[in-house]
Amino acid sequence: METLDYFFVAPPSACQDWVASAGFDFPAAISKQRLTNGDRQRAVAEQPRVTYGGQAVIEGVMIRGREYYSLAVRRPDGHIFHYNERLNTAFTGPVRRIPLLRGVLVLLETLLLGIKTLNRSAALASVEGPNGGKEEIPGWLLALTLIVSLTLGVGIFFILPLLVVRIIDPFIASDVVSNLIEGAIRLVILVAYISGIGMMKDIRRVFAYHGAEHMAVHTYEAGLDLTVENVRKFNTPHPRCGTAFLLTVVLVSIVVFAFLGRPDLEWRILSRIMLIPVVAAISYEFIRFSGVHPTWTISKFIAGPGLWLQRLTTRQPEDDQIEVAITAMGSAVAADAGLQYDSPFEDYGVPPASGEGDTGADAVSPEGEGDDVADGPDDGGDGETAGV
Repeated sequence: METLDYFFVAPPSACQDWVASAGFDFPAAISKQRLTNGDRQRAVAEQPRVTYGGQAVIEGVMIRGREYYSLAVRRPDGHIFHYNERLNTAFTGPVRRIPLLRGVLVLLETLLLGIKTLNRSAALASVEGPNGGKEEIPGWLLALTLIVSLTLGVGIFFILPLLVVRIIDPFIASDVVSNLIEGAIRLVILVAYISGIGMMKDIRRVFAYHGAEHMAVHTYEAGLDLTVENVRKFNTPHPRCGTAFLLTVVLVSIVVFAFLGRPDLEWRILSRIMLIPVVAAISYEFIRFSGVHPTWTISKFIAGPGLWLQRLTTRQPEDDQIEVAITAMGSAVAADAGLQYDSPFEDYGVPPASGEGDTGADAVSPEGEGDDVADGPDDGGDGETAGV
């Protein structure tokens, strides 16, 4: 699963400052006042720099911004369907700024938003037409799917290594060595799992969208226009990727569990389950630190293993996949700016149901075919999710 990685850089009230400094009246600049295309792009370009992140979905990309997330999906007829929706305030409040607690919150948001957008993208990618699409999975079934997935994930990556190491425990004198072997088995399972699913045709395509999403984020962070040509300048790995988060979780768990001794099996199992939020919170802080200080030597050391593992979870995308990633990024940036977004590519751009993501603002229209909207923030506004 691809997690989302974002840090809060400027408060929402700062939007008034940058709109005013751009020479517009607030809130008229983002409501009734008609702006030229150049004015709109300048408004987007001069907004506070925040960090954007997202994940690959079925035939598309989701980008999570400061206050909105966007979803862009390639339909079977070749058109791009995109829309944005305001984020739940439970995930953008003050808790997102509290160390360790924010890691648990980000993990929860990643799970909920990830499964929601995967479900929606699967529906959108299945039927042609601007308004078509098969019915989405009902909420109760999504909840059941999430519970089953979490249960399997905990069982495979946390309980199974423990059961395996119990077989050889009688031959291991040291408690620390036993727990280190358990961690090594967990790491092998993770790499084998990623390698295995990467052989599936549909997953390889998702991995290509994963690469396109990273490249679009890199392009924005470099301050370049979001064009296919510019996006092509960057590699697919990104230090804040969810893959890096998963690997960090495994590595941190090795250290944490190494000092728990070897109590009875039921207590060892319980400790693995109960400490998952703690391990995730610590791991998130490592990922966040490396993202905030990317040039520091220690940050490069932290990010190194995750960047290596992303060679399994990302692939070079086709141009049409990059177009989808650009559309998702542009839509998220425009929504955070209080504007709607017109993709430079052929798209439907149908807004979501009333109240779900309509910013009520003027459209933002790139100046000239093939030009992109002005640079948007990086990976995600208020907080980070564990990956880009």
